[in-house]
Amino acid sequence: MGFLTISDFHSFRDLLVAQVKDLYDAEQRLVDAIPKMAGAAASSNLKGAFLEHLEQTKGHVTRLEQVFGLLEAPPERETCEAMKGLISEGGDIIQAKGDPAVRDAALIAGAQCVEHYEMALYGSARTFAQRLGYGAVASLLQATLEEEFAADQKLTDLAMLEINEEAARGTAAVAAKAAR
Repeated sequence: MGFLTISDFHSFRDLLVAQVKDLYDAEQRLVDAIPKMAGAAASSNLKGAFLEHLEQTKGHVTRLEQVFGLLEAPPERETCEAMKGLISEGGDIIQAKGDPAVRDAALIAGAQCVEHYEMALYGSARTFAQRLGYGAVASLLQATLEEEFAADQKLTDLAMLEINEEAARGTAAVAAKAAR
C-alpha cells in the first residue's frame, strides 16, 4: 500500500515507522533489480557503478533492520508502489533495443529517478526521527542518505563525462548517415 496511502496515522511515530517499512520494501526490490541494470549496461564503468551500489543497497537493508530494532518495531515490508513503478520503467529500458550508449544514458536517467525518490524518503524519515528524539535512528538514516547522494553524483559524473557524450556522438552519426 505504501506509506502515502495509509489511511490512519495515530502518531508522528506511526508515520516514521510506515516510511521505514516503505523504504525496507523499496531497498529489497532494488537488491533484485540492480543486477539486471548492471547486466544491461554496455559501459563497464556504469556496470561497475551499479554493482558497487548493489553492495551499498544490501547494507541499506541491514541498516533499516537496525532502525526497526531501535524503534522496537518488527522489520516488515509495506509495498512501495512508487518503487515498483520505477523498477518497471527500468525494466522497459533494459528490454529496449538500439544504440548501447543511448540505452546507458536511459539507464542512468532511470537510476537517478530511483536515487532521487530514495533521497526524498530518507531525508523525510531522518527529519521525523530527529524531531521524535530518535538520534541513533536519525544517524543511521543520514548515513544511507549520504550514500544515496554519492551514488547520484557518481551517476551524474558518468553521464556528463562519458555516457551522454557517447550517446550524442552516436546519434549525430546516425543523423548524418540518414541525411545522405
